Amino acid sequence: MPWSLFELLRTMESTQPLFAEDPNAEAKAIAGQIDKPKAAPRVLMPNRKQMELRSSDLESLLPEGHRARMVWGYVERQNLAGLYAGIKAVEGGVGRTPIAPEILFALWLYATLEGIGSARAIARLAREHDAYRWICGGVQVNYHTVADFRSLNGEFLDELLTDNLAALLAAGVVKLKAVAQDGVRVRASAGAGSFRREDKLEVYLEAARQRVQTLKQRIEEDPAGATRAEQAARQRAAKEREARIEAALARLPQLAEIKQRQGKKPEEARASTTDAEASVMKMGDGGFRPAYNVQYGTDTESQIIVGVEVVSSGSDQGQMAPMVEQVAERCGQTPGEWLVDGGYPAHEQIEAVAERTTVLAPVPQSKDKAVDAHQPKAGDSPAVADWRRRMASDEAKERYKARAATAECVNAQARNRGLIRLPVRGLAKVKGVAVLFALAHNLMRMVHLAPELIGIGTGTSGVCAKVV
Repeated sequence: MPWSLFELLRTMESTQPLFAEDPNAEAKAIAGQIDKPKAAPRVLMPNRKQMELRSSDLESLLPEGHRARMVWGYVERQNLAGLYAGIKAVEGGVGRTPIAPEILFALWLYATLEGIGSARAIARLAREHDAYRWICGGVQVNYHTVADFRSLNGEFLDELLTDNLAALLAAGVVKLKAVAQDGVRVRASAGAGSFRREDKLEVYLEAARQRVQTLKQRIEEDPAGATRAEQAARQRAAKEREARIEAALARLPQLAEIKQRQGKKPEEARASTTDAEASVMKMGDGGFRPAYNVQYGTDTESQIIVGVEVVSSGSDQGQMAPMVEQVAERCGQTPGEWLVDGGYPAHEQIEAVAERTTVLAPVPQSKDKAVDAHQPKAGDSPAVADWRRRMASDEAKERYKARAATAECVNAQARNRGLIRLPVRGLAKVKGVAVLFALAHNLMRMVHLAPELIGIGTGTSGVCAKVV
């Protein structure tokens, strides 16, 4: 029913007025002071599907003085003839072109300084991180090639350390007035549960041999049962396990002899099926874990590492004379003084080096408080007697303080750079890792002591005096 005019007027009067009962409402409305509905905010949101074309070269990725440039400046001045000798690809010949040894060496040096010890991590960083990309210079690397360089070139790295020391001695940086030696126990790449006695190892060896034969038989019966890559991988894993168990059995007589010297039962000797050359050692936190004992000898004045050795024994006894011999062979001369802590100075060790160097080491206190430990005893040799009298003097005690300031500092820096758990197995490969840490440490010392030896301020690497 249509509304009448009267009803329509009444409805209009009952509705809410357009403006509030403010006498100035009309004026405010005209001036635009009354709030209006707020519009939605307008912002710039990311569009990650947008294609970009960037024009830049690898050289511009790193500033002058970057650590990667310093590493390359050092590497390009080293004699890498030993690494090039194994390269079969030649100009005009056939075969795949290998990666330049300079790239792989520089990657490991830089990664060690940055606390990276994984080949897989280095291969990933070579794709993602500007410093690693700069070192590679557009060359693609894979983790197998990176890992093999470290594992297979331990002897070359050791020779390179000797060459570097010769240059530092010639420059007068290393004077060998005194050398401090200390060991650091590094967790091995072996589980605590991998140690087995002889009877268990024999059972495991038989099982491993049967596994190899079974895989071989399966391939002969069904060559198409798996891809060639899968077959090769399975056979390789089975043969490697067999070889590790054989190595563990071969080391048992040595471990049994050690047990017997300790007054324990020889049949209690156990070897690891993962890393036969690793030994259970008491670590710094008081726990017992599979580890290696990495020994460093360091020049006290320059803080340059002059000797590196790795042993399977958790004790430092017996390690002084071999290190003195090594440093003398590397450097062509013997240090004037040799500083070690109380774990080293066995009498036979002091006698072995007495004619070469002067040993500064604390004398063990006698159980009888009334007996002066610094006074020679009836059974002492002349070398041991001289050591006792020497360490009673204030002058010797003052010079001995350089040991902690040198050796402990070197070990701490190695730990800070990742020498906590070893990524490789076996004494030879572990020593290669230890030498790599020594080269990285000495490189940083050379920056301050002999920058001309690593090309700071010269060369195409763009290294300047300020290194970051």
